[in-house]
Amino acid sequence: MPFTIWVDADACPAVIKEILYRAAERKQLPLVLVANQPLRTPPSPFISSLTVSKGFDEADNEIVRRCHQGDLVITGDIPLAAEVLAKGAEAINPRGERYDRDTIRQKLTMRDFMETLRASGVQSGGPAAFSQADRQAFANQLDRLLQQLR
Repeated sequence: MPFTIWVDADACPAVIKEILYRAAERKQLPLVLVANQPLRTPPSPFISSLTVSKGFDEADNEIVRRCHQGDLVITGDIPLAAEVLAKGAEAINPRGERYDRDTIRQKLTMRDFMETLRASGVQSGGPAAFSQADRQAFANQLDRLLQQLR
């Protein structure tokens, strides 16, 4: 049975979804977009969406519940990435960064630190605007992982 690609779709850029649609068709792999709202997906036997109830971390919890060892999860959410890595899945963010079992704890610590700073009123700014280089980095990392996971 092939592995499944799970997408934390609420915050995933449309351009990344398009890359994933093409990859799922080309490789004939199941792609499931999980979101708090209904999503339109291209008609395909390989592509589906799953709408979960609105609520904090509902989509994340559903992805963790359904993913299996060897699956691939696309998310910018570091705690979600940590949970799926613990289950033996792979994870990358929409900018093409691969989450790693060796460094995920460090990323969680930094995320928590930045969250504490923001809560205390420190302005930390947001992430940089999504760029063509980010899109290319994602496509390249996705291709490498799909080859590796096959």
